[in-house]
Amino acid sequence: MVNKFQQTDGYRVVSDWMSSKNIAPFEYQKKCWEKYALGYSGMVVAPTGFGKTFSVFLALIIDFMNNPEKYHSGLKFIWVSPLRSLATDLARAMQEAVDEIGLDWTVEVRNGDTDVKIKQRQTRQMPDVLLLTPESLHLLIAQKSREKFFKNLKGIAIDEWHELLGSKRGVMIELAVAFLKHILPKIKIWGITATIGNLDQAMEVLIPEQKKRVKIVAQEKKHIEILPVYPKELDVLPWAGHLGTKLVAQVVPIILDSKSVIVFTNTRGQSEAWYQMLLESYPDFAGQIALHHGSIDGHIRGWIEEALSLGKLKAVVSTSSLDLGVDFKPVDTVVQVGSSKGVARFMQRAGRSGHSPFEVSKIYFVPTHALELLEVAALKEAIKTKTIEPREPIVLSFDVLLQFLVTLALGGGFKSEEMFAVIKNSHAFNYITDEEWHNCIAFITTGGSAMDNYEEFHKVVKNEEGLLVVEKRRIGMLHRINIGVIVSDAMLRVRLVSGGYIGMIEEYFISKLKQGDKFVLAGHILQLASIKDMTAYVKKSSGKAITPSWLGGRLPLSTNLSHFLRQKLAQLGTGDFKEKELKFLAPLGLEQNKDSHIPAEDEFLVELIKTKEGNHLFLYPFEGRIVHEVMAPLIAHRISLLYPISFSMAMNDYGFELFSDSEINLSLTELKKVLSSENLINDVLSSINATEMAKRKFRDIAVISGMVMQNYPGQQKNNKSLQASSGIIFKVLEEHDPKNILLKQAYTEVFNHQLEEPRLRAAFERINKSKLIFRFTNKFTPLSFPIKVDSLRQSLSSEDLLLRIQKLRDNQNRQTKSKK
Repeated sequence: MVNKFQQTDGYRVVSDWMSSKNIAPFEYQKKCWEKYALGYSGMVVAPTGFGKTFSVFLALIIDFMNNPEKYHSGLKFIWVSPLRSLATDLARAMQEAVDEIGLDWTVEVRNGDTDVKIKQRQTRQMPDVLLLTPESLHLLIAQKSREKFFKNLKGIAIDEWHELLGSKRGVMIELAVAFLKHILPKIKIWGITATIGNLDQAMEVLIPEQKKRVKIVAQEKKHIEILPVYPKELDVLPWAGHLGTKLVAQVVPIILDSKSVIVFTNTRGQSEAWYQMLLESYPDFAGQIALHHGSIDGHIRGWIEEALSLGKLKAVVSTSSLDLGVDFKPVDTVVQVGSSKGVARFMQRAGRSGHSPFEVSKIYFVPTHALELLEVAALKEAIKTKTIEPREPIVLSFDVLLQFLVTLALGGGFKSEEMFAVIKNSHAFNYITDEEWHNCIAFITTGGSAMDNYEEFHKVVKNEEGLLVVEKRRIGMLHRINIGVIVSDAMLRVRLVSGGYIGMIEEYFISKLKQGDKFVLAGHILQLASIKDMTAYVKKSSGKAITPSWLGGRLPLSTNLSHFLRQKLAQLGTGDFKEKELKFLAPLGLEQNKDSHIPAEDEFLVELIKTKEGNHLFLYPFEGRIVHEVMAPLIAHRISLLYPISFSMAMNDYGFELFSDSEINLSLTELKKVLSSENLINDVLSSINATEMAKRKFRDIAVISGMVMQNYPGQQKNNKSLQASSGIIFKVLEEHDPKNILLKQAYTEVFNHQLEEPRLRAAFERINKSKLIFRFTNKFTPLSFPIKVDSLRQSLSSEDLLLRIQKLRDNQNRQTKSKK
């Protein structure tokens, strides 16, 4: 039955427009349009390719056509996107829609890539719809004319909210939304998200304490076809990277048989390597494939995205830079190289293929070592049971709040008590105390008790009207060019000596190179000529070259995927080979069981392996590399309390190794003791340098809060300089203001994010409830070998590593033959 809303002029015009394009609205879209018309804010949840964008954008257009008298000239709607490239693509689609519907609206983008002349024109006359990143939205709030910009604003949409939630950029959005609700009480706030494990909380964080809000979940489901790429033969002693290289030849026909392909990798270095390997394996790909990651020049990335959208490229090798919802319709296949580390990320990447509704999203999984085939089975199980990771929101990020308060002061000012109520209404600062608020105000006005003698920290003053404002022009200029919360390692621009910009490279990597050394970037082999003023000058070259490693490239293995990996490993141990992946891995399972054991779900395996080089203790929590980086020194510390011994350590996502040239004498009783969950955090603090970790975490906090400036006109402070400046401040605060809110935040972030205290504690509790299996052997097992190789990789070149691996295998084969 057609309801009253569906008989309105606006609904009819939009419905006719969709019909002209052979599109019928989904039920969830129609529900969104109606709720928007009734004044609701809300959260839209739908699979990739099912029109999430138009569920909210067309709701705005329908409402405008039904109530034109409520709308005035100027900015009517803000659309926040986490990626610049995503904003450009969306703006193009929106402008096309309003043109075809017959509105005289303009849709524009404003971000760091926008031309200065366009920004100046926008400042004089805003478009009807403006697409921004979180940072650009804060820059608008920092403008003196912000009231003029926002006075006719009716709504704001936060796209890809699942990507922002749980990050400091998400806190930026919460603060901006709280401010806009304060000056525009009737503003509509809409979040757009893919499926996550905590949808209700996601809505509560974005739209707290609002009566008229609604969660709209699409009933349509996206079918994902997961296709593992199997090696021609199984290596029962697997190691990371080795198998991926072998499978390049099998990926070539996948690309040739598809219209267009995105090959996803997890790191920039891995993407550079795969781009080169594909070209070497099939030289005719030259000119047909491209490379896309965050260190490549933005104009080149833009060209690649456009070429992919138009079907001009056969394949693009990418990192997470193409994870989010850019609509590349020609892409019918996705290839995932190695572990995706999480269920949600895997589904997001799969959704880049078969983007239209009801098309199958086809994703090939290319393992970089055999054990990653377990992950295929784990991912299938997680998707079947709809077990998706939650995104936990961040609270009390005082560095982001302090930056925002200076932003408010810069854009016209604010009154302290009035703004306290506004900030307290946000989810992130719902529990802020009066004392903490007064400390925040003291920080931006005097620098706080420890910094009040330093004039550069006196940024904000109270004027005659009682408003807290920024009066000094230099403070305002420096604040504007430092707005943002992504504190990256210092980057050097890479330019050709002959002229031309290639991209960016991290300072720590380039500083290791000598003049004449060769490295790979953006698919080119480059020779370092010189370094001057944060720019590396290079010449194009050929031959062998180093693939850069980027510090920010590691992704954490999610808790959900860890759970399913342990489950599938246990099935491999019982001989339950229903899944093809487990059947293929059967010889590896037999080898593991022959020399050691495959742990059941209620068991925890520890292996003590004695070789010619020394003694190796392997433990397998399956909690991911980041958690293992905390567990390894903790266990080493506890063993050293039993008797004097020193260890070197190595880890991967499945387990970790403690190696010593001394005898490791551990009884089962002693092993249970070192794996105890008792006194956990105190022992963690004894095994790591928490103060040093907090000092390094404080570097980012100091930059975000404005204590230390990263960017200056025409230059960027290098990493060493930032660490030195923030380290001095850290020491002053430790001595003179130990209760400082930013100091406390540094330690909180170390425990919650770096040490992952909640997950660490849960892992130890699980281990303590499990049956402990302690195995002794004199040869490496299928589970231990990849960890052993990772430990060698840290100290050997690629060629030396291959020789060492072959030697280890030869030794094992000789041992096996001698036993026979």
